[in-house]
Amino acid sequence: MSKKADSKKEVKSSKKDSAKKTKKGGIKKYFRDLKSEIKKVVWPDKAKVVNNTGIVIGVMVVVGLFLFGIDTALMAGMNALLSIGGK
Repeated sequence: MSKKADSKKEVKSSKKDSAKKTKKGGIKKYFRDLKSEIKKVVWPDKAKVVNNTGIVIGVMVVVGLFLFGIDTALMAGMNALLSIGGK
């Protein structure tokens, strides 16, 4: 065989070997790594969570009122246009 054919076989076999290595213990390793990463997370305290929740709810209310206002104004404009054309 030529050197190219030999090198192609070596590359294919090395890919298979590396695939076997990554599959072996993959799920266990994933959960081990996951556990170690979760331990690194800095969880907020209760006051911070309550504060952020209040901010989110407040912003939702403001955006909701804004969209309600735009919807009401557009609906009034459409009704005015339709009443002009309907007579």
